[in-house]
Amino acid sequence: MTLMRMIKNDFMMIKLHIVTVLFFSINFNSVAQNNLKTSAPSLYYLFKEPKIKSAKPPVIILMHGFGSNEKDLFSFANQFPDSFLVISLRAPIELGKDSYAWYHLRFEDGKPISNPIEAEASRLMIIEFINTLNNKHAFNNKRVYLCGFSQGSIMAYSVGLTVPEKIKGIAVMSGRLLEEVKPIIASKEKLKNLSVFISHGTNDDVLQINNAHEANTYLKKLGITATYKEYPEAHTISNTMLDDMLVWLRK
Repeated sequence: MTLMRMIKNDFMMIKLHIVTVLFFSINFNSVAQNNLKTSAPSLYYLFKEPKIKSAKPPVIILMHGFGSNEKDLFSFANQFPDSFLVISLRAPIELGKDSYAWYHLRFEDGKPISNPIEAEASRLMIIEFINTLNNKHAFNNKRVYLCGFSQGSIMAYSVGLTVPEKIKGIAVMSGRLLEEVKPIIASKEKLKNLSVFISHGTNDDVLQINNAHEANTYLKKLGITATYKEYPEAHTISNTMLDDMLVWLRK
């Protein structure tokens, strides 16, 4: 084979590789964009109507952790104030039977690494769910609360801090604040009325306590003074954690 023919063949292989990469990149981005647009209204949920009837009750939206489902936090539904509409969401990504996630997760050196495209898609889905919830349930759109555990609490941060005009308060139980969300967090002026509750176990070996410390410090820079609680617990919601969150909610 001549030198010129070898160079020509190498050039064609490089060109083909570039076209292939571009093809998969364009198609991957198209799928991501389509998911952001079409998946939003499809979140499955359980609900409990308020015992104390009113025209526009406050609503609390519960979001489970990685690998769980909507039945998990819904088990607490009867402990919320009787005036509340209680909604428990199922995350959109199916991992297995009765197992769902807001985004896929992997660990590097013991640290959780999120899938930013999926996390953003889920953030938008939750916002769209809130926007369209009044098509099925009457509620006070000035009193919308988010409560999440683990990955669900990460989503509570992601939604509450980016669209605080839609959210009255967020309860973050054993979570963390995603770095990818920080550039799109709302202004201090918009955040000034957002109420935040943070609970975390000092013995949490899934999302360590430093995640809560870092998030709380960051919130202070945003002008938010959170109700912050630590407990000698692992990665869980204890009765004391739940009781303290309910005290915050009633206030």
